[in-house]
Amino acid sequence: MKRYFAVAILLTLFAGQAGARPYQDMFPSRTDFSDAEKPLLEKFDFQQGMIRLPEAKATLNVPADFYYLSPADAMRVLVDIWGNPPAAAEGTLGMIFPAKYAPTDIEAWGSTVEYSADGYVSDVDAATTNYDELLQNIKDSIRENNVEREKQGFPKITLVGWASTPHYDTSAHALHWARDLMFGDDTQLQHTLNYSVRVFGREGVFQFNFVAGLDQLKEIEGVIPTVTKLVQFDKGVAYTDYVEGDKIAAYGMAGMIAAGAGAKIAAKVGLLAVALAFFKKGGVLVFIVFAGALRFAKGLFKRNKTPTA
Repeated sequence: MKRYFAVAILLTLFAGQAGARPYQDMFPSRTDFSDAEKPLLEKFDFQQGMIRLPEAKATLNVPADFYYLSPADAMRVLVDIWGNPPAAAEGTLGMIFPAKYAPTDIEAWGSTVEYSADGYVSDVDAATTNYDELLQNIKDSIRENNVEREKQGFPKITLVGWASTPHYDTSAHALHWARDLMFGDDTQLQHTLNYSVRVFGREGVFQFNFVAGLDQLKEIEGVIPTVTKLVQFDKGVAYTDYVEGDKIAAYGMAGMIAAGAGAKIAAKVGLLAVALAFFKKGGVLVFIVFAGALRFAKGLFKRNKTPTA
């Protein structure tokens, strides 16, 4: 009997790693990886298919045109390749990338994957929110927060407008939006992209936060329908499984969008617990929202031009 249990455990372990592939299999036609890139890529397990995320009571169904990297591999990308401090990369459940890019490619973009167990987020305000008014409120709040940012030595942020207007997908129970941002005073610099996707469950929210350039907006918009359907919650914890008496999040749709602007605007729309983190990849600034106390900088995500081993 013990032998049968041992075999079952081994089969389970092998099945869990069935989707993991070395970079040579993930990119079979690529012959252009440099000697600096190869030792970095050899450390990764590129995964596709069903990825269990027990912390979120969910599975990611990663199709052939994407791949998933584990939290440890995501840390390697964000820290070893893109040159960020380790603290900036903590707390992710991994990253997803389009399969046509390796993490070391200069043009590569991807999304961190996180989960916040804040409770059920009501979507009653999704159809009634005035997003133009919300945008102006966020602009005003960012402008006010710039005073403190500059005191702390950070460049100011200017919210130019929506790069993609907030949209709620009622069938997928997913909210996505993008901001067009300027970082610093130099108006000649490339604008930065802040693209966010939130997928709602009964007990919390999946967070996809894209690290990309504004010039890649159209490319990212093309994959959003796929991203919003990656998440499959476990039985009983999907958004439609909500029953009266469940924990309710302290914010709604508008509050989630406004969270990155800081505590003042968040209070106006009902978000009680907010955090603000600044992640920069090259010239790219990405806001990531966490539940907790407001803080101005967890770290800067950036991209080095040349990978280092």
